[in-house]
Amino acid sequence: MMKRHIFLLILLPVTLFSKGWTLDPVVEAKIDSVMQLMTLDEKIGQMTQGHYYAKDAAEAAIRQHAIGSFLNIPHDAGEANRLQRIAVEETRLGIPLLFGLDVIHGFRTMFPIPLAESASWDLEGIRQSAEVAAREAAAAGVHWTFAPMMDIARDPRWGRIAEGAGEDPWLGAAIAKARVQGFQGDDVSAPDRLIACAKHYAAYGAAEGGRDYNTVDISERTLRNVYLPPFKAAVDAGAGTFMSAFNDLNGVPATGNGYLLTDILRNEWGFEGFVVSDWKSILEMVNHGFAEDSAAAALKAITAGVDMDMVADVYLNHLKELVERGAVPETLIDQSVRRILRLKFMAGLFDNPYADESLQDKVMLTPEHRAIARKVAGESIVLLKNENSLLPIRSDVRTLAVVGPLAESKRDLMGCWSASANPDDAVSILDGIRERAGDRLKITCSKGCDISSNDRSGFEKAVQTVQKSDLTIVVLGEGTLMSGEGYSRSDLGLPGVQLDLLKAIQETGKPFVLMLLAGRPLAIPWCAENAPAILLTWQLGLEHGHAAADVLFGDVNPSGKLTVSFPRATGQVPVYYNHLNTGRPRVRQDRFLTGYGDLDITPQYPFGFGLSYTAFDYEDLHLSADQIASEDSLIVTARIKNSGEREGEEIVQLYIRDIISSVTRPVKELKGFRKILLEKGETKTVRFVLKSADLGYDYPGAGFKTEPGEFKIWIGPNSQEGLEGTFRVTGE
Repeated sequence: MMKRHIFLLILLPVTLFSKGWTLDPVVEAKIDSVMQLMTLDEKIGQMTQGHYYAKDAAEAAIRQHAIGSFLNIPHDAGEANRLQRIAVEETRLGIPLLFGLDVIHGFRTMFPIPLAESASWDLEGIRQSAEVAAREAAAAGVHWTFAPMMDIARDPRWGRIAEGAGEDPWLGAAIAKARVQGFQGDDVSAPDRLIACAKHYAAYGAAEGGRDYNTVDISERTLRNVYLPPFKAAVDAGAGTFMSAFNDLNGVPATGNGYLLTDILRNEWGFEGFVVSDWKSILEMVNHGFAEDSAAAALKAITAGVDMDMVADVYLNHLKELVERGAVPETLIDQSVRRILRLKFMAGLFDNPYADESLQDKVMLTPEHRAIARKVAGESIVLLKNENSLLPIRSDVRTLAVVGPLAESKRDLMGCWSASANPDDAVSILDGIRERAGDRLKITCSKGCDISSNDRSGFEKAVQTVQKSDLTIVVLGEGTLMSGEGYSRSDLGLPGVQLDLLKAIQETGKPFVLMLLAGRPLAIPWCAENAPAILLTWQLGLEHGHAAADVLFGDVNPSGKLTVSFPRATGQVPVYYNHLNTGRPRVRQDRFLTGYGDLDITPQYPFGFGLSYTAFDYEDLHLSADQIASEDSLIVTARIKNSGEREGEEIVQLYIRDIISSVTRPVKELKGFRKILLEKGETKTVRFVLKSADLGYDYPGAGFKTEPGEFKIWIGPNSQEGLEGTFRVTGE
């Protein structure tokens, strides 16, 4: 009778709105009714996430512990339903399971890695790609994605920079919102939606030395103004869950950090979802030296505000004993269980716990999904150099060579976190070029070398292939397992002997295009100086080959712009555009001004940079006023003209600088952008509205404030160029 009693309580789905949580008192009452029936063991089971190792182990865990969640179940709706039936039909209360998976940039239809996708600056396209990923993953029985990752990253040595949106907190917040909305939609209980998880909270992208899992020591002001804005945007967008980070923050591991998880996330921001630890990160507090043993780690985590333990079993092993001896009040357990049950209600799991197995084959890799992936991939490509308009490929090119270790690869186009996709479904760069060229071109291919090998034996054949061709596409860069979690690099140059291969090709005197595949910014000073054209294609997923060919042949005019600065050398990192000034800024070459004696202080390619096959002129910057009160708005306009020979899209960027402040402020801060399409010869006026919130900052102890004084403003094509103006904010 108890199980039937539970199901009589659940009648209506709960909506999670895009602007945040709306708690339904009827649902809260239902949660109360469920919790009144639960034993302490069953509550702790709900706070435990297991890892699917094998069918028998998973079944035993469900029956023994009434476990609340699993991650990494097989990508199969049938197996998900089989496990769900055990939970719903064979446990005492029949509370459904929550299945989680790292659906980072696609499920079966693999999209560009998030860093690449951010280079599109297309918020609607980013939202749409998350929507497709949700549709496919949900059809396979997944309810919950451990995404989006919204760590601001300023050090490209860190492998997980591939999973985020780059170095800027304003753009990072906008992209975080788009991804949460794409995964969850307006109704997260819909059968084609996933619960989003904002990770890794917080400041994981500031790991010392760019080493994964490493310590983070930053100021409160930097935390609040650089690393937290994307997470606040996720709360405002209604993200259902947060994930605590692996790193410690200023001496306190994020998983045991009550200031992060309770004071800020709950009390300041009003987050009503639940927090899950990262993989065994509760137990890792012992290694941090923050907890003496696993029981102490469990105590610190639950006290700080971690609601669910991911696969470490420390809650399962220790929470009951901690409650019984009075170290943890059962009300704290109830608080976490309430949050978890609320998400299960909101996801519609009590009302409809089973996936529709007939959908799985119907929604995977549809032509519509692949078309969306191809469009997003094309928008993510960044043209870094194009001497003498070498690209797009001209009609007088009759023989084309495609050379390099990544020319025929499929797996290396997928990027990190792509295990749910099949590389055989991908279009290689060579295949994409051949398909687009048809009979028009004679195409030859030579590998030249492996990605990270020191073997030069293939150079001679590659050079001969180049010498027989009118134009060569040289495809170099990183393999798919050279970035992502656990893949930090100390050297950001091209791996192995790839640069030597490129130099050998350059010595032939034949024209060539460098196509650069990477999961992070690379240090490529020789390439930047000597390659006639450079096309950054990142790792674009299944449609990489088609998207690359679209741009090479001019079917798509490249419009992508960098969301992270490219260094001139590894020793220059971290290098980012929105840095603070020093008392001795580099205004000329002088050993007593900040900089390097052997290297230009500026990045190789700055934040916001990206070229086009056409040209854009910026003119007529206009401000609606010379000064505004702190609560007023400022309207800023400029005229953008397509002065080139073809249609193109331009990403127009707005930056500000607070000249004098109570604390030093960045030399530039992105505060807006517009992506506009211009026909040949067309001019458009771009309009921005700056509000007080765009001009202020979070000052620890004083909250958010906009200070009176002089501001600079720029509208331009990247963070280093643009039209410049000034205005004042009064104290009125």
